[in-house]
Amino acid sequence: MLDSTLIDKVTQIAHQAGEAIMEIYQRDFAIYEKSDESPLTEADLAAHNCIVSGLQAISDLPILSEESANIPWSERQTWDKYWLVDPLDGTKEFIKKNGEFTVNIALIDNGEPVFGVVFAPVLKQTYVGVVGQGAYKLEGDSRTAISPKTKSEGEQWRVVGSRSHQSPDIQALLAKLGGEPELVAMGSSLKLCLVAEGAAHLYPRLGPTSEWDTGAADAVVRAAGGKVTIIESATNVFDEHAKPLSYNQKESVLNPYFLVSC
Repeated sequence: MLDSTLIDKVTQIAHQAGEAIMEIYQRDFAIYEKSDESPLTEADLAAHNCIVSGLQAISDLPILSEESANIPWSERQTWDKYWLVDPLDGTKEFIKKNGEFTVNIALIDNGEPVFGVVFAPVLKQTYVGVVGQGAYKLEGDSRTAISPKTKSEGEQWRVVGSRSHQSPDIQALLAKLGGEPELVAMGSSLKLCLVAEGAAHLYPRLGPTSEWDTGAADAVVRAAGGKVTIIESATNVFDEHAKPLSYNQKESVLNPYFLVSC
């Protein structure tokens, strides 16, 4: 069972990182290039530094962050527990200034996300999940328990996905669901949180993601009572025997395709 003081401290660290991001968000900002040529803003680095120093002050566990991802597998494979961090998920959303970006901090224990904080600074929404203890959403002074919702008979499917860019695999999946599924568009790790809080029924991800993109929100989904399972084949997305997504079990930090459901 996780100590409530630790939960509160990590939530506070996420909020501090969000404040650092907002200082930059509200003015013009410099855009650098990462090695894979995706935009890296000052905000990524400011949030990264804030989170790393904050976690190091309260914990001796190793930290894997998107902005310090070059830790060799020979070292990572010795880790049982570690912090998995994406200081700013949704850099493109940040640059477009649409508000749908997040700060993400997860605690991974033997390959499983057991605690996660997802904070959307512009939306002023925080999702916190502790597996075995439940999940909740913070907005202002309110704290609301969250849980996924199963689709009731006659209800329209609500699926997280792009309204404008749909791969053939996604189109085939939507056709399988029948009716006319409603597509719910959202950026960053908030996609997983929509399922965790019952605002959508499904989030199929049939595209590339890295472990830090999903770790914190995956913990929120699991803590809320949902599932994040591996899609082995695009033709069998709803495999009842699908395995849960796992972390730091291989050299590559890329995730397989996955489905978020309840």
